[in-house]
Amino acid sequence: MASDSARPVPEELDRQECLRLIAPGGIGRIAFDDGEGPTVIPVNYAVDGESVVFRTSLEGRLNRSLLTAVPGGQVRAAFEVDAFQDSTHEGWSVLVRGGAKPLGAEEKERAVRVDPWAGGQREAWFRLTAMEVSGRRLRRP
Repeated sequence: MASDSARPVPEELDRQECLRLIAPGGIGRIAFDDGEGPTVIPVNYAVDGESVVFRTSLEGRLNRSLLTAVPGGQVRAAFEVDAFQDSTHEGWSVLVRGGAKPLGAEEKERAVRVDPWAGGQREAWFRLTAMEVSGRRLRRP
């Protein structure tokens, strides 16, 4: 069994480092309340400044839940991305919390590109504006 001194230690990450880590885009998880309780769904995303942009299907649970907001309003949501190495037990995790809102046609034209991996139509675009950004990294001292 490894001694405690050989184990990775957690360190808090500042906002800028968190945004740098998630900037390449890829896959993250959006967390929201779908009316039946907390739900987490993986999505492809891109970072646009301090916002996360993602797409989903018009018929999906995510779209239905996030559209329940008052027109022009936002739905509270969280977005998480991480990267860990099983072999070393090192990695990082970033959490973005804020308000998600659908993008209109004009906003979609100006938004960063998000290329979904999943087949089918992904015509519902959303932006999660970061109100709070936090993260942790596990690494060896």
